[in-house]
Amino acid sequence: MSARILVVDDVAPNLRLLQAKLAAEYYEVQAAQDGPAALEVAREWLPDVILLDVMMPGMDGFEVCRRLKADPATEHVPVVMVTALGETAERVRGLEVGADDFLTKPVDDEVLFARVRTLVRLKRLLDEWRLRSETTHQLGVQPDSQTLPSVRGCRALLVDDSDADAERILAALDAEGIRCDRVATPAEAIERLAAAPFDLVVLDLQLGAEDPLRLTSRLRADGATRETPVLMVADPEYRRQLHRGLDLGANDYILRPIDQNELRARARNQIRRKLYQDRLRADLAYSISLALTDPLTGLHNQRYLRGHLRALVASMRASGGSLAAMMLDLDHFKAINDRYGHAAGDAALRAVAGCIRAHVRLFDTVARYGGEEFAVVMPGATLADALIAAERLRREVATLAYQPLGQERHVLTVSIGVAVLAADAAGSDEALADGLLQRADLALYEAKRQGRNRVIAREADGEMLPAC
Repeated sequence: MSARILVVDDVAPNLRLLQAKLAAEYYEVQAAQDGPAALEVAREWLPDVILLDVMMPGMDGFEVCRRLKADPATEHVPVVMVTALGETAERVRGLEVGADDFLTKPVDDEVLFARVRTLVRLKRLLDEWRLRSETTHQLGVQPDSQTLPSVRGCRALLVDDSDADAERILAALDAEGIRCDRVATPAEAIERLAAAPFDLVVLDLQLGAEDPLRLTSRLRADGATRETPVLMVADPEYRRQLHRGLDLGANDYILRPIDQNELRARARNQIRRKLYQDRLRADLAYSISLALTDPLTGLHNQRYLRGHLRALVASMRASGGSLAAMMLDLDHFKAINDRYGHAAGDAALRAVAGCIRAHVRLFDTVARYGGEEFAVVMPGATLADALIAAERLRREVATLAYQPLGQERHVLTVSIGVAVLAADAAGSDEALADGLLQRADLALYEAKRQGRNRVIAREADGEMLPAC
């Protein structure tokens, strides 16, 4: 799908010219001629980039940008302010209200398309992370997202071999509370970035010995630095290299002579955007963890177990071998709850969970299957291996020092059902995984029927075997 661009300008000829240029590049374009109309279209159409004229009657571009960035529906949409004014103070003012970049009239086509391409990539990346975060919310999980932290204490890496420039840049970043290290070559930068994470790379495009754009390309190819923002620094006559850098994945640039206020604003915006992406990733990881983890015991839950078991079945069938599963049930759990209370019941479940995790192999999967029931999946285990492991677990649980409410020790016991899947079993991966758990569960039912506190195995033909 082509990117959506909203163009805002109160002068009709300017509006038509930008619309025509963007449409010729196969962008989908809508237009607005004043601030209120722009805000309405932005909320309803949700563009990928907004090109916003600064000087408009009534509500000027600065106020429109401020409102866009204050609205949760549009705060993530990149805004490029288009102005006939070239003063640094105007750029800084725009950056302060959340603008992502500036274009000066008359707009150079090469500059326009380079900035739009860069910002569209950014917007779509943010959209992907936002969508993933919203998807995890649909699982009933609400991550503990907080407002973005300050950039103070964040780390930047300056790649610059000019002492005069470096001192000015370091002073500006230090005034913003950003800790900045300096190296002189791209090779040194790669070493430093491999050793520690940074929140921003400030890259001089006029290094003496090496082509600095190779560093940008290298950073974008490396998963560890792919999302680290790159802010380029160059003289005005280096515009072609700057545009090439944007196409290679750099995020922004500043022209010499460097205005410290503009540098601080651009660095702050880039770092805040990175922190926003980091927060979305952290939310996603946290949500997935909660969605796949039992909060009481810290073990995997049934959802994770079933998905992982299917993958193990597929791997086993491809490589040969066997796969064992056991289902464990805490005996007389309802009686514990009734006698000592639910807090004591929870403590019993946590104790059994810890015991199971401590007495299986590191690569075995342990899950709380539901209620007082647990599951263990053992890759490569034969029936004999699984029965030995199950009997060991049964004995270990019986030795737990469980004292509900600080009273006398209460002996905990478990019933265990065991089943094994052979590599030559026929059926789909999902059917075989479900069948393995079902046979282990039937064996568990038989262990409980025979009096509890015992291990029973169920073979593929339905025969029940007690542990020896």
